[in-house]
Formats: sequence, structure tokens, C-alpha cells
Amino acid sequence: MMAAEESPIAAAGGRHSRFGRWLYSWLWIICRALGVSVFGVRTRFAEPLPESGGLIVLSSHQSHLDPLLLGLACNRRLSSLARSSLYAFKPFGAVITALDAVPIDRNSSAVAAMKAVIRRLEAGAAVVIFPEGTRTPNGRLGQLQSGFALMAKRARVPIVPVAIVGAWECWPRSRILPRPGRIRLEFGRLITAEEIAAMDERQLVAECAARIGVLDTAARRIRDHRPTGRHGPV
Repeated sequence: MMAAEESPIAAAGGRHSRFGRWLYSWLWIICRALGVSVFGVRTRFAEPLPESGGLIVLSSHQSHLDPLLLGLACNRRLSSLARSSLYAFKPFGAVITALDAVPIDRNSSAVAAMKAVIRRLEAGAAVVIFPEGTRTPNGRLGQLQSGFALMAKRARVPIVPVAIVGAWECWPRSRILPRPGRIRLEFGRLITAEEIAAMDERQLVAECAARIGVLDTAARRIRDHRPTGRHGPV
């Protein structure tokens, strides 16, 4: 887990500047149109996401496209983690700050990173976390790291598991630029704060891994036009 620094938006309790609201809305419209036309993005939700309050969006990690794909799929704003080095170029730093990025300092402690994310969650933000820790090397799910479980418990927020399928084929780690393809996102049922409180961290990690695994299988079957079986959304 990387460590983090506080951002101006987090310090302001999640308030958005006029520039931030305008930029997010403009990019959302443009990128959504491109996502559907170029990458054939399709999304299914097992249930609507909470409209407000802290939320962890716990997703598989296939490519650099993933934060954008999740943001386009959701009607509420999402915060993603960003390396602090990305803020060195001031104009780009201003853009990702306006888009609610949480700056992460790789050279600081993991505790500092968790505290920064917890503060953002407690302020009512929806934060994207990729529990595998890095992009998949082969398009398949990797092992989940446990840091998200502690953050969910400390912040007392729900988790929505998500599987992304097809983004690796569009932009694998071996390619410099993405290529057209077909991408599907499957959002599972919410794991409530009460359910999370009733599990220890190991149980919560296992539950989330199982749910994301089922969602990943369902997304692949639907994308490839294979029968999905009788199981429902998880």
C-alpha cells in the first residue's frame, strides 16, 4: 500500500470548485461517447449505488483505462488514487485535483496513505480502490491485498465490488497506446457497513474476492455471448 498526502479537496471536506464541476461534467460527456463508440463499454448494476455518503468502489484492475471506465459508469463522482509525482507538472496537477484525485506518496508510510483515504471516505466521498495493487499482467484476477478491509472498517462505509473485463485486451501493460475493443463492467450488490462490521478483515477480503470472481465470470460470459447460468448478481 502506498502512502498519501492530503489534497485541497479532501481538506475542504469534498467541496468542488466551479472549475472542477465544469471540467468533470465536460469530460464525462466526451469520454462516455468515446467509451461507447471506441471500446463498446457496457455496464450492469445489481442495484443502484448510494447517492451520497462514503463508499469504497472495489474493482479489479486491468489497465490504465480503469479509473476512467468506473467514473463513466457511475452517476456520482468518484475519487481515485494518484501518484504524487503526477502533481509535479502544475497544470496537470490542477486538473487531477479538480477531478478529486487522492495524491499518494510512494515514499511515505502506508499508514499515512490509509489515513488520507479514510478522511476522504469520512467526508462522504466515493473512493476507487484496486485491491490487487497493480494492473493484471495477463487479464486475469490477481490476489487481493487486505488494506481496503481496514479502511472500510475504520471509515464505517459500504463496499461495492466491481469486475472489469476487456480493458486488458484494449490496453495491456505491453502496449503504449490503447486499441478498440469490447469492455464490460459488472457492479455487484452492496456490502453494507453493518455486514462489514460483523466480519473480521480476513473474512471480508475472502468475501470480496469471491464476489469479484463471480462478477468477472459473469462479465466474460455476457461479453462473449455465452449463457450466464442461473446465478444472479452478487
